[in-house]
Amino acid sequence: MSEISLALVTGGARRLGRAFALALARQGFAILLHYHHSEEEAAATAEEMRALEAPVYLARADLGNLTDLYSLFSTLDALPHPLKVLVNSAALMPRGDVRTLSAADFDAAIALNLRAPFLCAQEAAKRMEAGGLIVNVTDVGAQKAWSGFPAYTVSKAALETLTRVLARSLAPKIRVNAIAPGLVLPSEYVTEEEWVRLVGRLPLKRPASVDEVAAALEFLLKNEYITGQTIVVDGGYSLI
Repeated sequence: MSEISLALVTGGARRLGRAFALALARQGFAILLHYHHSEEEAAATAEEMRALEAPVYLARADLGNLTDLYSLFSTLDALPHPLKVLVNSAALMPRGDVRTLSAADFDAAIALNLRAPFLCAQEAAKRMEAGGLIVNVTDVGAQKAWSGFPAYTVSKAALETLTRVLARSLAPKIRVNAIAPGLVLPSEYVTEEEWVRLVGRLPLKRPASVDEVAAALEFLLKNEYITGQTIVVDGGYSLI
């Protein structure tokens, strides 16, 4: 009987993190499902994965807190599966322009969106002696200048650069790539009318499904000759 490998998905309880976790469960991985505030959603997602007969373990942590972050990997070390995949999906998107965004909000976004993926990758690399895959979830906004979300945009742009640095540094055993979604699920800041307007500007005239974004992860799992790249899944958003 072959050994079941483990995938750690941060922010895996809801939205795109949930889709990535379910995709990995369908691929036969055991899942360490990280969440922070979304306890009910995490439990529901875990039940979906158990229905797929995937071993699943829940871990609550504030990844902006170093003690919590390192404790997450202590939890991982107690599991009976070798770590093979890390998906850095947890993120924070504070709203505010450059004149009003507080230092606390800026620091919180950088801590979760950039520092945490770096430290998680660092810890994961120590445990991927047989090789592995790290995937950072960025955003098509990394290539834009979203003035309403400066900390988020800057952190995601930096995360794409970090992806390339990690890929070069951790090769050849560990591959590191990013997935940059476009319009998939509306955020709390977007009204229904604004969402319709934004989708209408897209060349493909529709948002992505979560499964279409998760398919990029499945592609990266299968093609072992790709590293240091950002896979853009945006329906042409980057063209406008």
